[in-house]
Amino acid sequence: MFLGEYPTQFSGRGRVILPKKLREGISGDEIILSKGFEGCIWGFNKKVWEKEAEKQLEVSSLDEKARLMRRYIFSSSITVELDGQGRFVIPQSLLNYAQVKGGVVIIGAGDHFEVWQKSLWGKHLRAIEKEYGRLP
Repeated sequence: MFLGEYPTQFSGRGRVILPKKLREGISGDEIILSKGFEGCIWGFNKKVWEKEAEKQLEVSSLDEKARLMRRYIFSSSITVELDGQGRFVIPQSLLNYAQVKGGVVIIGAGDHFEVWQKSLWGKHLRAIEKEYGRLP
């Protein structure tokens, strides 16, 4: 399970380190990155990704919404390698999508982690708190 909030910086062009607590949720040295919602990048353990992909493929491609969701998710997904220190490179297309530059925040989101541009994450968090009040 991916938990926590971790502000960090890039250590090279698109290269960021996955915090140790989040690396504990990864088996092997590969992760799947994809466009998320609200402007973030999703990161999955490869085995969890395969289960999620199966769920998407169970829905008939005759269903227009299912087709659109498949295209959205699968077209932006990529396998990336973690190096020995837990660093990975986020492809430019995903960096552009998430408007990521400078400071980033990596958060645990249960079955996956998310990479956010720092100010966008702050805005999103304030919107959640405004909508639901300050949660414990």
